[in-house]
Amino acid sequence: MVLDRQFHKKSESPNKEVLEVLKTIRNYILIVIIAYGLYFVLDHHFLFQGRNVYLLKKFEPSLKYTFYNMTDRKVESILKIDALRQDGVGNLLVELELITEENKNRLEAKFDAESE
Repeated sequence: MVLDRQFHKKSESPNKEVLEVLKTIRNYILIVIIAYGLYFVLDHHFLFQGRNVYLLKKFEPSLKYTFYNMTDRKVESILKIDALRQDGVGNLLVELELITEENKNRLEAKFDAESE
């Protein structure tokens, strides 16, 4: 009986250690997932058009215009924003048929000249 109790005590200890290691690994995985989620948000523009959401990759991670509502905005006012224009919002506006390719090129050239 004494040996049996000692055996159980010894076997419980490694189980507790394994559980602690698993909890630590779980916490690290959770931290990595949260960090990647934050990086993903910083690395994309989330553009809202009515009920639709469009993702646009940023040139570099930042908080500038991470969330932007395009509903009821003029195309000129959207393209006037340097960060959005440089990241390709004009192509999205063409895909959504809110602007023609020629008009996009003309407005981009105009606003690029103004920003320099």
